[in-house]
Amino acid sequence: MAETTTVTPTALPKGFRGAEQGWPQLDRIPHPPRRLPFLGDVIGADRRTPLQDSLRYARQLGPIFRRKAFGKEFVFVWGADLVADMADESRFAKHVGLGIANLRPVAGDGLFTAYNHEPNWQLAHDVLAPGFSREAMAGYHPMMLAVAERLTDHWDRELAAGRSVDVPGDMTKLTLETIARTGFGHDFGSFERDRPHPFVTSMVGTLSYAQRLNSVPAPLAPLLLRTATRRNEADIAYLNRTVDDMVRTRRTTSGGDGDLLDRMLETTHPETGERLSAENVRRQVITFLVAGHETTSGSLSFALHYLARHPEVAARARAEIDQVWGDAEVPGYEQVAKLRYVRRVLDESLRLWPTAPAYAREATRDTEVAGIHPVRRGAWALILTPMLHRDPEVWGADAEEFDPDRFDAKAVRSRAPHTFKPFGTGARACIGRQFALHEATLVLGLLLRRYELRPDPAYRLRVAERLTLMPEGLRLHLDRRTPSAPVTTPVAVPDDGTSEARCPVHRADD
Repeated sequence: MAETTTVTPTALPKGFRGAEQGWPQLDRIPHPPRRLPFLGDVIGADRRTPLQDSLRYARQLGPIFRRKAFGKEFVFVWGADLVADMADESRFAKHVGLGIANLRPVAGDGLFTAYNHEPNWQLAHDVLAPGFSREAMAGYHPMMLAVAERLTDHWDRELAAGRSVDVPGDMTKLTLETIARTGFGHDFGSFERDRPHPFVTSMVGTLSYAQRLNSVPAPLAPLLLRTATRRNEADIAYLNRTVDDMVRTRRTTSGGDGDLLDRMLETTHPETGERLSAENVRRQVITFLVAGHETTSGSLSFALHYLARHPEVAARARAEIDQVWGDAEVPGYEQVAKLRYVRRVLDESLRLWPTAPAYAREATRDTEVAGIHPVRRGAWALILTPMLHRDPEVWGADAEEFDPDRFDAKAVRSRAPHTFKPFGTGARACIGRQFALHEATLVLGLLLRRYELRPDPAYRLRVAERLTLMPEGLRLHLDRRTPSAPVTTPVAVPDDGTSEARCPVHRADD
């Protein structure tokens, strides 16, 4: 990254801002033992699993700690009181740094990677927000069902052939096709391919490269990553060509019935009359195609892992599905929201393994974090979401265990705000949250209704990191089931969350 420049009273230093520039009492924040000159805290670290290394240090060092690598120092925060204070939008805002900034060559000032001062962020947000309204979501529902049918057709063929299914691979196909169809009227033909679509290969390449940049000293990156850099440039070029072809096709056809791409091309800002530029349209499409499927595929994969490992949880979920959906061939839009226990399973999976596992916050003025740690304007910290979601002061001594009843209505009401953050926080939180949750709940309902899930007894959860998280090597065996007859008494938790027996809890890595 660029070298730091001299700070003026009104300007922040350009490029990477190390913790020593913004945290005047940095020596009060613990760091791992055995720190080496220049190299920093690299002993025992694995460049393939920086997030899981940070979780290990978090357990050792407490709710705020720091790590240093190759001269760059970072502050990590996960204690619930500290995180809640940094959610204050009057004093803190999104910080674009680390791997996110490394994605700017491909996503530029798209919604996810834009700096706060870039005007296209607010313009795109205001133009696209109606695309995630309740009315718009109901319109996406039939297309989600159509893509899910392609998944179940594929799984039926695998079942008939006696083969297990590749859960992360198939969830990636499903979620890519869903966002491509609903948002942009495009079909990648993922389920007709033996290998991942080249778009997915290029996307994974750019995400992996962005993470790898953080593990290499900046002066040595041109030398050590020469081949990887050329490959990343080719990946970016392919993503750009793919999206340009999609936009070109749309401009020459009758449109997509008001989908996200139509909004990007045709909608003006309701107050200023501005439109998104052609370059920004490309960046927003790439942002949605990447972020709109990568995280949801991981969420579904982790949820299916836990459901397969804990058949009593799956049984409760199926009973709810049979009761709520009855003998309807396919569920209606409103019926998905009634799957409260299925949604709890999804939330608990997101608690333990939020697939976007961190977000950064920076001070917008000189202030203190939780009245303890002074910070200067521009100082930032990385919120370590999986540890926030494991804070024993919030989630109890069994915080490492899998228990969907943590999300019954009564339990949710009893917890303080800002303790569950799988979609980020504040004005820059994920715009597609409701889209992702509806899609994931619908798909879990359809799969549980149709199949019994059997795990490989030898499999132990391994988490792959490429900025997002995904269970690695997860395969499941299937048995076809016949839905039970609709029951006459509710099996889901009542809204007050007081009358349902609690589900047994399980270790998160079972």
